[in-house]
Amino acid sequence: MSHDVGGASDNGGVTFVQPVLSLWDDEPEAAPAPPARPAHEARVLADSSDRVAWLRARSRGITATDVARLSSARAVQAVVLDKLYGNGFGGNAYTDHGRAREPEIARWVLQNHAIAPSSRLFHAEASDRHLATPDGVGLLDDGTVVLAEIKTTKKAWSSIPRSYLRQVAWQQYVLGAERTLVVWERHVDFVPVDAEPECRWVERDDSEIHRLVTLADAVLDALAAAPPVDPWGYEPPPYDPLR
Repeated sequence: MSHDVGGASDNGGVTFVQPVLSLWDDEPEAAPAPPARPAHEARVLADSSDRVAWLRARSRGITATDVARLSSARAVQAVVLDKLYGNGFGGNAYTDHGRAREPEIARWVLQNHAIAPSSRLFHAEASDRHLATPDGVGLLDDGTVVLAEIKTTKKAWSSIPRSYLRQVAWQQYVLGAERTLVVWERHVDFVPVDAEPECRWVERDDSEIHRLVTLADAVLDALAAAPPVDPWGYEPPPYDPLR
């Protein structure tokens, strides 16, 4: 009996076909490639859980909180002065209430809209001085980035305040997001009124983003041109070698 690998053999008039064996039959299938890392994940500067590092990183650029005040070119100088000298605002009962309620509202957002809470500070692709710390960041199956912004208020809103819309537009620009879920909880004397917060989607507005980037860059240009600020408010006398 003769044998030909991959061919036929004869055994008393019966023909046997030998199977062709592949050198790769026993190799495991290649693992699927991991999903591409979202671009904004590579642009994290700090996390507010490390408040000192977060505040230091924020001080080097312009944030969504700054941009919320940029209603017009006339507001640029006011933001510049606050960035240089501070405004003396260290919080109050309303900001304390907002910080206390934010984790609870963030859990509702995660459960109902699958947007995870976030405390990371991101910079924009175009500039590492354009900064934002959104309250929530989510990723749809098609790779679209969506955000959440959480507010507490003592007022009933008929629409989202314009300053918050500027904040939202800036965050969308910094992270490359297409839409943001603005979530707000109304309270009376710091007691929530409703069992669930209210919310509304805000779509990306590139013309508004362009306007805000122009104003933000005007702030940064003015800061770059400003003389150094002595944090102690004290200017030492000229050096006298004979004294």
